[in-house]
Amino acid sequence: MKNFKFTIRGHVYEVDILSFEDSQAMIEVNGTPYEVEVHKTKAESKTPVLVRKEVKHPKDSHKIKKQDAGTLKVKAPLPGNIMQVIVRAGDEVKKNDKLLIYEAMKMENNLLAEKGGKIKKVHVNPGDSVLEGDLLIEIE
Repeated sequence: MKNFKFTIRGHVYEVDILSFEDSQAMIEVNGTPYEVEVHKTKAESKTPVLVRKEVKHPKDSHKIKKQDAGTLKVKAPLPGNIMQVIVRAGDEVKKNDKLLIYEAMKMENNLLAEKGGKIKKVHVNPGDSVLEGDLLIEIE
């Protein structure tokens, strides 16, 4: 049983809810029992709903585009200066072998091989300045 106080037009009413099923409620107002019907209305949300347009994908965009099947192009991750080149064209390397050392953001960084293979071409020399994304080495 729940007890409420209502003020209607300046008059105070003590209301006890005795039972509540579906839309029928048995209440007692200031000691007098009443059976009332409750009307429920769905409250409208004040939050706006965002509607986005459907994205149109270009034809064949689901297909993965690959560069040369066996060639890995090692690019500079940050702008910097090449300090030392450890490999030469024709060298065999394994995954995580050190390829070169370069300075970026006042720190020396080791550039490691992402896969094993044969060095196809080295595009930089010690002392070269490179920008982010510049091609450094190609591995077959």
